[in-house]
Amino acid sequence: MHKKTIAELGAGLRAGEFSSVELTHHFLQRIERLEGNLNSLVTVTPESALMAAEAADQQIKSGNADPLMGIPILQKDIFCTRGVKTSCGSRMLDNFISPYDATVTERLMQAGAVSLGKANMDEFAMGSSNETSYYGPVKNPWDTARVPGGSSGGSAAAVAARLAVAATGTDTGGSIRQPAALCGITGLKPTYGRVSRFGMIAFASSLDQAGPMTHSAEDAALMLQAMVGFDPKDSTSADEPVPDYIASLDDSLQGLRIGLPKEYFGEGLDPAVSDSVESAIEVYRQLGAEVMEISLPNTGLAVPTYYVVAPAECSSNLSRFDGVRFGCRCENPHDLEDLYKRSRGEGFGPEVKRRIMIGTYALSAGYYDAYYLKAQKTRHLISDDFRNAFEKVDVIMGPTTPTTAFGLGEKMDDPVTMYLNDIYTIATNLAGLPGISLPVAPVNGLPVGLQIIGNYFAEAKLLNVAHRFQRESEWHRQMPIGFD
Repeated sequence: MHKKTIAELGAGLRAGEFSSVELTHHFLQRIERLEGNLNSLVTVTPESALMAAEAADQQIKSGNADPLMGIPILQKDIFCTRGVKTSCGSRMLDNFISPYDATVTERLMQAGAVSLGKANMDEFAMGSSNETSYYGPVKNPWDTARVPGGSSGGSAAAVAARLAVAATGTDTGGSIRQPAALCGITGLKPTYGRVSRFGMIAFASSLDQAGPMTHSAEDAALMLQAMVGFDPKDSTSADEPVPDYIASLDDSLQGLRIGLPKEYFGEGLDPAVSDSVESAIEVYRQLGAEVMEISLPNTGLAVPTYYVVAPAECSSNLSRFDGVRFGCRCENPHDLEDLYKRSRGEGFGPEVKRRIMIGTYALSAGYYDAYYLKAQKTRHLISDDFRNAFEKVDVIMGPTTPTTAFGLGEKMDDPVTMYLNDIYTIATNLAGLPGISLPVAPVNGLPVGLQIIGNYFAEAKLLNVAHRFQRESEWHRQMPIGFD
């Protein structure tokens, strides 16, 4: 059963071939047997999962045929879940039991999805390799000596290993698409504001966006359909009409205009990864698409811009974790200042501290104009690059990452090199655009991702373009050895 997609499992549940309880038991057994090799989960919730599965079976018997009804999924441990530990991968929140549900969590449960537990992640979503988690690094199921990518690496690894049918992720600078690419799954980052951020623990509020991590574009469409929509509890939620994402999946690609940024195919890109991506683009030519070279001239400024804007926002957002109201609190503080210093010093890991310090510096008097304000102006230039490009093309394609998955510990001592791993994904977050990564031909047995970027609120087009490729290929159905 674990080799089937959401669509296939949903059909089986509605036909009575198996029950949600049986399906949930199957995945819980796989978690018990295989999770120890990956460290992809923080919390497993078998009792509540089986209760939800029983309720789903009753709903299915009564004629409720919602696509996600009875489907076992995982939640990234950044989404507040009532009565369940929500740690954000940090010692700071190791003892935090959420008293409420995030909107994403609530909507997926209302759709009948069965939550198996919470997926491991980089601490407070800060990282590109899922090695900064308080609970230890996550391992890539394709090669457990390599990283799965981050920050949604636990979600990506678990889905790739078939410990769940799908999972939620969040993307601040590539944290859905990059781990999706390194683990060989499909990951969609929607337009900023398309999915509610209420109850999603904030890292960088103008960049964070939730999205689905699945095996196929069709499954991503089913997940997204349940997740999206205006939320009055989120001031950044977009009040835009929600299309039927399934209805347009099979639309023709005849005449589709694809732009290939010359900046994405230059120095730093592994030649073998480039060949794999270009082979996938050739499939689109055969499907009737027109391919042309374009330029995104400010691409080289995306990484430095991001690493001023994101740390500045994280510095502000994480100031609430002070040892007073909730989270980690040091023992026997001498006074209030000691409480603040030791609680934050003990609760945060090195990468989080590094970004808080960078952000605090960038926002400090005398440096705000020189760094933060200039970064915001540069962000506007990056957005203009995309606006100009979308006057000529319908979608933009390129590699998701410059290389395949790198080794555990390989880049931990060199933060700048680590940051450059997101060079192709960061710009879409700065511009607020949607992007999707889907698996293409592997290199030396390791997954490679093709990234497709769309215009604002063009998720339906991205899913259509990805789905048509997956009708022509089987890369999204490949499984890592030892997890079949």
